[in-house]
Amino acid sequence: MVVRTARASWAPDSHGGGGNIRAESGALSAEYSLNSRFGADPGTNPEELLGAAHAACFNLALAGALTKAGHPPARLETAAEVGLDKVPGGFRISTIQLITVGEVPGIDQKEFEEQAHLVKLGCPVSKALSGTDIFLESKLV
Repeated sequence: MVVRTARASWAPDSHGGGGNIRAESGALSAEYSLNSRFGADPGTNPEELLGAAHAACFNLALAGALTKAGHPPARLETAAEVGLDKVPGGFRISTIQLITVGEVPGIDQKEFEEQAHLVKLGCPVSKALSGTDIFLESKLV
């Protein structure tokens, strides 16, 4: 089993507080705050990071599936729009919209959509987020 670690620190202050998120690999170190989550202040937020992880996982899995099917992609780009809703008792990540664009020689739109749909169901981050409504748009260019 592979284990990856990320850490977050938090210090409250008169403006709500702030903290830092860092990845064990050193590839990520970012500031976050209440205002970067719910407002427009600089910094990241959990939803943005979750979206980035989901988009990356989806691309890795889709590249593998397409290659296995005999159509290695020239390029894949995926955006993940993560919806955070206020619900009774707090907040809930309710939706994720995956929007993927692929440049894949030798494949048609229908097969690309089918591969993308299967990957949406099977990528590890999608499985971890099974309580969230995940939608997919896929376009071949």
